[in-house]
Amino acid sequence: MGLLLRQTAVFLIALVAALTASIAHAEPADIAAAARGVVRVVLVADESGEPSLVGHGSGFAVAPDVILTNAHVVQPAQQDDNIRIGIVPPQGSGGWFGRVIAFAPKSDLALVKLTEQGSLPTLTLFTGAVNDGADIVAVGYPGNVDVAQGLNVGDIVSPTSPVKTRGTVSGGRSSKSFETILHTAPIGSGNSGGPLLDPCGRVIGANSFGTLSNEGDSEFYFAISGREILRFLREAGITPRITGIACRSLADLERAEAERLAGERVHSEEEARTLAAQKRAAAEKAERTALFEVLSQRETGMAIALLALLLAFTAAAGAYLLSEKSRWRDAKVAGVAAGLLVIGAAVAWLLRPGFADVDRRAKEWAAGGTAAPKAASGKGDAGKGDDGNLICTIDLARSRITVSDTSDVALTWNDRGCANGNQQFGRDATGWSRITVSDGDDNASVTSFDPTTGSYRAEHYFLNLDTLSNLREAQRKTPPPASCGGADAARRLGEAQASLRALLPETPNERLVYNCR
Repeated sequence: MGLLLRQTAVFLIALVAALTASIAHAEPADIAAAARGVVRVVLVADESGEPSLVGHGSGFAVAPDVILTNAHVVQPAQQDDNIRIGIVPPQGSGGWFGRVIAFAPKSDLALVKLTEQGSLPTLTLFTGAVNDGADIVAVGYPGNVDVAQGLNVGDIVSPTSPVKTRGTVSGGRSSKSFETILHTAPIGSGNSGGPLLDPCGRVIGANSFGTLSNEGDSEFYFAISGREILRFLREAGITPRITGIACRSLADLERAEAERLAGERVHSEEEARTLAAQKRAAAEKAERTALFEVLSQRETGMAIALLALLLAFTAAAGAYLLSEKSRWRDAKVAGVAAGLLVIGAAVAWLLRPGFADVDRRAKEWAAGGTAAPKAASGKGDAGKGDDGNLICTIDLARSRITVSDTSDVALTWNDRGCANGNQQFGRDATGWSRITVSDGDDNASVTSFDPTTGSYRAEHYFLNLDTLSNLREAQRKTPPPASCGGADAARRLGEAQASLRALLPETPNERLVYNCR
């Protein structure tokens, strides 16, 4: 009955996961992470030494210093050398100027490269299928929001967070010149060139235009498809970040992990019951074997004792007859033989195993016959011995991947928490881990390793500048060791990383789980 209840619980968990995972809703943290690379593209004219705003749109980084936007956004700058293109990031204290390096009016796409030193978080293009009804988010700088807020020119050219609107995909459409995605996420003048994102924050299109609606008409919006963008970037010599891994929410991952753990518990309990039954059967067999052997040895001892007594009786009788014939020397030998045979019979009788030996022998044989087998984890020698050279392969079923590469990870490890020969991992109540704050990619990572199971985990957090500044300041106070140390170095690093963990968001943007062999 207990097994049936546990199996039913696992089935219900799987059923709930299947029903709730059918709709992927946008993760706010992923949209916020992608928005770090969404910029306002402003056109500024220099008239008699006085700059004036000509217009503005949106764009997003496809490389740290390259922005993709609509061709119609930057077209005035292509026609008038007095118009400069400004790139205003969503965070920080200023912006940069740029120049057009690729211009395709037929597909309404253009690339702007920064002409000043600057860097932006790069967005990732999703190359998988975009299904009708899929949840999407448009990110950009609609002008009607600027007007409603009463922003002036100075405000527009200052870093401001982009606007995010949510909708669904209504299907693919082909215009006369290029392929588009029809959707319902509201955009306005100024959104042009901004990204259309999937729930994991990957680019599926670049917003371009909307329908003209009369009173009572529904409004729809068009984004240039990801295939068009990818083709344009490759023709321009830009290699973008791409992924084809389907979007998966953290909630889906947690449900799947709960299902997996529940299944493992049921499997472990079944294995334990099977092992217990095997041990009982082995114990019963050992007891029977021990009993038969003890009985056989007792019978053998009794037979030897009886035979010795018979021979002793015969020898004694011989000694008597020989003495009657006055053959004293032969009678003496026969008498000694009779005595030795009596002693042998007594020894054989006393050396018989007792019934108490049945339990002792049964326990020894049962233990020897059912010794616990070594765990077959399939993890190689992770954590065994002093050093381990491991190859870690992504476990897609246990991972949430949005933008990162999923190639195998080479890992060397020793029992002092030293990875790859020079990276000291910290040791605390949760195990071995190391927190890294990037200098150039605006992200932080928590990597952890469990030597007993060979499980390697990398959790990535895509953070804003304020959070990153706080993390970097905290890490400067207690920097990680430049090389590997011993147990004390691992303990000190584990304690120092507690302050960094407190500054991280509650959940990561990505969780990559690897199996190391």
